[in-house]
Amino acid sequence: MEKLPPDELGEQLQRGEEAPLVLDIRHEDDFEEWHIPGSHNIDVYDELTDGPERAQDDLSELPRDRRVVTVCAAGVVSQTATDVLRGLGYDAVTLTDGMHGWSRVHRHAAVPTDIDGTLVQVARPGKGCLSHVLVSDGDAAVFDPSHYLEEYEAILDDHDAELVGVFDTHAHADHVSGGAVLSERYTVPYYLHPKDALAIDATPIEDGETVPVGRLDVETIHTPGHSEGSVSFDVAGAALLTGDTLFHDSVGRVELGVEAGIEDSDVEGNAAALYDSLQRLLDRPDDAVVLPAHDPGSPEPPVTATLGEVSGRNDDLSRDREAFVAELASDVPDHPPNFERVKRTNVGRESVPADELAGLELGPNNCAAE
Repeated sequence: MEKLPPDELGEQLQRGEEAPLVLDIRHEDDFEEWHIPGSHNIDVYDELTDGPERAQDDLSELPRDRRVVTVCAAGVVSQTATDVLRGLGYDAVTLTDGMHGWSRVHRHAAVPTDIDGTLVQVARPGKGCLSHVLVSDGDAAVFDPSHYLEEYEAILDDHDAELVGVFDTHAHADHVSGGAVLSERYTVPYYLHPKDALAIDATPIEDGETVPVGRLDVETIHTPGHSEGSVSFDVAGAALLTGDTLFHDSVGRVELGVEAGIEDSDVEGNAAALYDSLQRLLDRPDDAVVLPAHDPGSPEPPVTATLGEVSGRNDDLSRDREAFVAELASDVPDHPPNFERVKRTNVGRESVPADELAGLELGPNNCAAE
């Protein structure tokens, strides 16, 4: 077999033992921007495209005691690399669909937390995305789902649970939400704050409102700043789903909605709003588990930390209001790819054909301020 499905590569890397050597043959700049953790880069993309034999010398320097999995953007030029390597005597295969395929991989694990039910974290390592499924007394709710809905449906089946609601913490800028489609498929409410549900059919959810899921109440905390409609969800005082408001080591950036042309606010105003939102979250119990919607690395679920731990290690939380606003308003990292279209899609102002979704959100996650 000369191709390896992305989910199988993910499982092999997760196990660690006898993991293959992942060879990324893209240009160095593309590799540095976004790659599979632990992969090795040999920039022979042009050589493989212009004349594969020109790449033989560079590729022949690879160790011969491990299987080599070749990677490019879509699995086309990397197949040429596989052919060259096999001609040189290597055990080589191509990652199916390349980084496009890696972006689709999802993994999940239960979150250790003291609730009357189960909280499952779904990690998407190729995008740094984290979503969650809450199950209690036969009911279930999904938070911040990707548009790969089969991942969540499998968890519902595993727990023999009935979906009663879908929640988004905000209108995301790095990936297209599957919330509206999932809610329509199961005829359940899709909860989104009105400030972010600009032109989409969603059930409005406001600060202080609670929604029952089985024996548990999910409390809404309006935490604007990253977006005007950003909310966090408190699950029975034991878990805080903080979206892109609060990460474990950073906070959400504040300019994406403004630059996408869907917010009337300004960056400084958003930074001030975010500071106030964070103070509200810090009033919650220190032992509450903080569960953001993203992790800047390649997350291996469950990614967790208590609010007390986050407070102690997150430098953004130690700044006073003036310094916080100045820092976030001036420090603008690289934008998530296609963030304007992704944002407009998630607020209902643009419709993207299904066959374009994967390409639209391809690339690294850049939703954190630092």
